[in-house]
Amino acid sequence: MANKEILLVVDVFANEKEIDKEIVFQAIESALEAAAIKRHTNQIKVRVEIDRVTGDYDTYRRWEVVEPNDEIDGDVEFPDSQILLEAAQIDSPDIKVGDFVEEQIESVAFCRIAAQTAKQVIIQKIREAERKKIVAAYEDRVGELLTGTVKRLEKGSVYLDLGGHVEAYIAREEMIPRESVRIGDRIRGYLKAVRSEPRGPQLFVSRTAPELLLALFRLEVPEVGEGVIDVLRAARDPGSRAKIAVRSYDPRLDPVGACVGMRGSRVQAVSNELAGERVDIILWNENDAQFVINAMSPAEIQSIVVDEDKHSMDVAVATDNLSQAIGRGGQNVRLATELTGWELNVQDAQAAEKEQGDASAKIKDEFIDQLDVDEEIAQLLVDVGLTNVEEIAYVPVDEMLEIEGFDEELVDALRSRAKDALLISAIASEEKIETSEPAEDLLAIEGMDDELAHEMAANGIITMDNLAEQAIDDILEFTGMTEEKAAKLIMIAREPWFANEQAEK
Repeated sequence: MANKEILLVVDVFANEKEIDKEIVFQAIESALEAAAIKRHTNQIKVRVEIDRVTGDYDTYRRWEVVEPNDEIDGDVEFPDSQILLEAAQIDSPDIKVGDFVEEQIESVAFCRIAAQTAKQVIIQKIREAERKKIVAAYEDRVGELLTGTVKRLEKGSVYLDLGGHVEAYIAREEMIPRESVRIGDRIRGYLKAVRSEPRGPQLFVSRTAPELLLALFRLEVPEVGEGVIDVLRAARDPGSRAKIAVRSYDPRLDPVGACVGMRGSRVQAVSNELAGERVDIILWNENDAQFVINAMSPAEIQSIVVDEDKHSMDVAVATDNLSQAIGRGGQNVRLATELTGWELNVQDAQAAEKEQGDASAKIKDEFIDQLDVDEEIAQLLVDVGLTNVEEIAYVPVDEMLEIEGFDEELVDALRSRAKDALLISAIASEEKIETSEPAEDLLAIEGMDDELAHEMAANGIITMDNLAEQAIDDILEFTGMTEEKAAKLIMIAREPWFANEQAEK
């Protein structure tokens, strides 16, 4: 059946919507198939094939080739759309299960459905094609800065018009708190994700992501685009305060000053875009301690103690500077922690100095007692950062010889005494384990063995109640202990507690 109107519809839709003609042809075929099925009382299967050059189209009724269904005496479940393999092979010996048998039938006239099914199917197909086109255009742009016009507001969420019939969605939680936005406003956002979904938004934008702050500075500071300055990290309390870390590859260029701009013009432009968010620009340093000092700005740091194992730093500040270092609601230290990646513990300098002095005095006394040395040598050991006898026993000789006034004879004597002290301590610990007797209820716990019970008893966990009071981390140090086993033992030990609570209720 020839139909030039089909070719006209294809040209119009393809040109207006800027989509592939093949998609429109497939949409019209689907519409014609739906119309042909509707004309029959039974639920048949239909295929329509349009000639892409002439517009002619033919309609075929289809039966799927299936195996016999034993539940219905070897027949087919849907006779109007299925045929047995044995019957199909009479005319087509090579046909297989899953193939289709087709028979040409009378086609439905295109003009009769143009205003109904065809139009609906075409529009649906076009919408799907447009959505796929949007995903294809933006999926490689995740991480970019987007600018759009506020199109509509829904319960705190915002839909942005990016132009070209493209919409982006900013969820309520991705909007800056208390930010006033009206329809028609132009705002920027960070493209966080692109997801292909049949309905709803596909482009997900954020106004609270730290990456947005970095992107805005890259936009406002030409030196960043030229590669002279690098904007490394950002930490934000959206709408309130933020910190960014910058560095310069040109020693003659001040990266902080470049980001601030003449009379603060550049940083002010970024702040205005983010609803007045105040931005601290921090000079990055490869030395972690110095980077933390910079990040705690504007607070002045008096001293820092670094714990590499816990990846934390104890930061000491003057008493009158303590509130500034912590910030309102802990904001300053929280942003500095997020920016540097170190867990920061802010302390009063006087209290920290006293605590450190007490700790040093305790270590010095241990050295005097266990190494049989005078106060002067013990103080030298403390001053170079040694904190226990084990370090003295195994620290390299060369490092010990670098201590002022130490010679090989003294170092050898100290190392020998340290090893003897460790050996005595180990023997005493074993004797303590052997002489400590666990209670019967501890020994009776499922999963508890005699060796573990004695080891616990030596560490003060003698009864079932003692074990019930422990946390998982408290008993992980024991021999052969895992998190799973620790949790199980503690829960068994706590069962009497739960039983008593239930009885009281």
